[in-house]
Order: sequence, then structure tokens, then C-alpha cells
Amino acid sequence: MTKMQGMFETALANPWDTLRSILDEPLHPGGREATENLLDRAAVTAGTQVADIGCGAGGSLSAARDRGADVVGIDHAPDGKDVVQGDMRHLPFADDSIEVVLAECVMCLTEQRETAIRETARIVEPDGYLALSDVTVEGQLPNLPAPITNGLCLETSQSRQKTIETIEATGYDVIDVQDHRDDILTMQEKLQNSVDYEQILGLLGERGQRLLDGIHEAEAAVTDNRIGYISVVAQRSD
Repeated sequence: MTKMQGMFETALANPWDTLRSILDEPLHPGGREATENLLDRAAVTAGTQVADIGCGAGGSLSAARDRGADVVGIDHAPDGKDVVQGDMRHLPFADDSIEVVLAECVMCLTEQRETAIRETARIVEPDGYLALSDVTVEGQLPNLPAPITNGLCLETSQSRQKTIETIEATGYDVIDVQDHRDDILTMQEKLQNSVDYEQILGLLGERGQRLLDGIHEAEAAVTDNRIGYISVVAQRSD
């Protein structure tokens, strides 16, 4: 029992590494295929200068690098090739210096989303692109336990419409929006098939039951599309 509790606490302390042990990189709905699609829509080819904001373990960097792009990743804890330390609200690049900014499932991590997106517009060259994907939340979500809210990046997520409006308010013209409902449902199914929540959380008493109830509530919100995932390609408008 003590060993199981220890494993569970470790998983809650670092949900991203836990998910990484189950899912393929890049760690978001649709994985590498969704990243490749987003890079295609932003016209990323050999020689394109790409900055990947919040690049994490570097899965998307690898996808861009494999097509010959000139890539650099920015992360608060840089690790790996072509990655520098930085804050999405204060990017370490000159004005008008990047052709494409890639921001996958990262803007939902900051309460200063508009500041962060405006900062990408500063570094993107005229007519350059923002290629963004993010969690969306429609309407009122149930009161979920903090580990679930944090793990799903729900605390500062916006609706689909608000996400588009925020991008347009920061110096971009939105030219393409795609819904990834099938991808997020597939991701949910893979997690359900890989982790026996009932057994694990059933050993943790009342706390485990609260978390299990929260997981079921979150799953229901994904199923009825209150929690979603979209990708957006926008072009700098000034």
C-alpha cells in the first residue's frame, strides 16, 4: 500500500512524465501527425526559421528539424539540442527575426496569454506565421480536483472563440482553424486502456475516490465537447 501511494504521489507531482511513459511524443492530442499537419499549414519547409515555444522534450522540434527547418526551442528548463532557456512572455529573440512560431499546448499554461501571444507577434517577421494548438473549454466545467485541472491545463484555458479573438487582438489574421475532437477522444481512450484508474485509486481511500470522480467528470466533459482541442494558423497582420 505504501509503495502504491508513493508511486501515485510521484505521478501527481509530475503528470507530464507520467503521460510521456504512456503516450508518444509530441505530448498532445494527435501526436506527431498533428504536428506535421500544423507545420504543413504554416508552410514550414527546408530552411524555414522556426521557434518552438515551450518545446518540452523536443518532439515537435524533431518534426520540424526532419523537414530541414532551422529550428530553436524555448523552454523554462531547456534540455537537448537547439533549446535555449526562456519565458514565453519575454522571448529571447530580436524583433521580426523568426518566420514561424510554433506554440503547441503551451499558451494554456500562462495566465498572461495575451501578453505571450503578443510577444510571438513581436519576433515574427512581417507576413510570418503563428502555428498554435491548445486546449479549449466551453461553458462551465465541473469543480475538478487540482491534479486533474493542472494536468489537463484547464485553469487558464479559453473557449474556441475566445482563443481566436485573443490571437486576432495581438497582431495576427487567423487564416485556418481545425478542430481535433477525434484526436482528443483517441488520446482519452488510450489513457483509459493503459491505466486502471479504478484499481489504483481504489487503494487510496477517500482521496482516491475524489480523484476517480474527478477523472470521470473530466472524461464526460471531453465526450460532450466541453473540453476540446484546436489548432490555429495565423499570419502577422502588420
